Amino acid sequence: MMPESLKEACRTVDVLVSDNAREWDSRAKIPKRILRDFCAHGLLCPQVPISAGGRGLTSLLTGEFTAYVGSRCSSLRSVMTSHGMAAWTIQNFASRQQRDLYLAELTSGKLAAVGFSEPEAGSDLSAMTTSISRDGSMVVVNGHKAWVTAADYADLIVIFGRLDDGAAAVVVPRSTAGVQLERIADPLGCRAAGHANVYLDNVRLPIDNILGCTAYSLSLMISAALTYGRISVAWGCIGILRCCLGEAASHARARRQFGKPIGQHQLIKRHLAELYVLEQSATRLCERASQSWDAAAPDMAIMAVLAKHLSARNAVQGAAMAVQVLASAGAKNTDLVARAYRDSKLMEIIEGTNEVCQLILADHVMSARLWD
Repeated sequence: MMPESLKEACRTVDVLVSDNAREWDSRAKIPKRILRDFCAHGLLCPQVPISAGGRGLTSLLTGEFTAYVGSRCSSLRSVMTSHGMAAWTIQNFASRQQRDLYLAELTSGKLAAVGFSEPEAGSDLSAMTTSISRDGSMVVVNGHKAWVTAADYADLIVIFGRLDDGAAAVVVPRSTAGVQLERIADPLGCRAAGHANVYLDNVRLPIDNILGCTAYSLSLMISAALTYGRISVAWGCIGILRCCLGEAASHARARRQFGKPIGQHQLIKRHLAELYVLEQSATRLCERASQSWDAAAPDMAIMAVLAKHLSARNAVQGAAMAVQVLASAGAKNTDLVARAYRDSKLMEIIEGTNEVCQLILADHVMSARLWD
């Protein structure tokens, strides 16, 4: 049974989103006041502890909430994922003083994004060239981050780059001199998620803006943030599947052909059955990944990859089935299943493409004795 706190959070989403998702997608913009309100309710990063202004939700409850947001608006869910990754990075790598400062801001109205990918460093983040260098009491950041989700809305951008012999994350206020944004024009999906390229040209900041004021292992930093992001994307795909299943079933009951509802025709029944299988199998795997996260289990990272890979693949298949069931009724580009069809494809690319996920999973199989 869904706890009352989660029900209340979902009701808040209903009020804030209402029936505006179609317009947001069409205009490629979510009003910033909506995002700030969402943030001020502690809903953009609900796993942040209550003591720091968040909701203190487990990964499992956050996942169910993320799925609900994703069923209403994938663009909003994408903003939630990027903001949540920024908050999670701060929770993990910041000093106590930094955590107190930044988490209070990220749960009271300030919007954040997180920048990993570069033009030549997408899935291969070891090729990252963004530099973070010390200059006395200051830090200088130079680089180019590509396709940063929610950057167009962000007040703060957590930028990953190379520092000394390792890596670091630095909190960059968008208003800092040397920061330039180029909004991604007409993206395929999640059109209102505020995707942008971020250019950093001799950006000078106080050295205290480096989280933890030190360098860490690049693989450690990236893995921690990506694991959070992959679980969030996976649950967002559950939302896509659930909205597609609901729309397809409703249409199959109402639309009549050859003297009866189309849901009574066997081939339509097959689509509905397969959609349900796709949603349920992805949900069970997402639950398993979140349980591993909540238990800090050794398989947490690989379960996140597995959940993200399967959920994204299922969302693409499920959205295509929903469009097929609705036929011309689902073919208008701004309608729910058409948006799901576009949005779901992006899920097979972000936070690790299908191919990269398969490589990670294959390496895991090769290195592990899975059933001993």
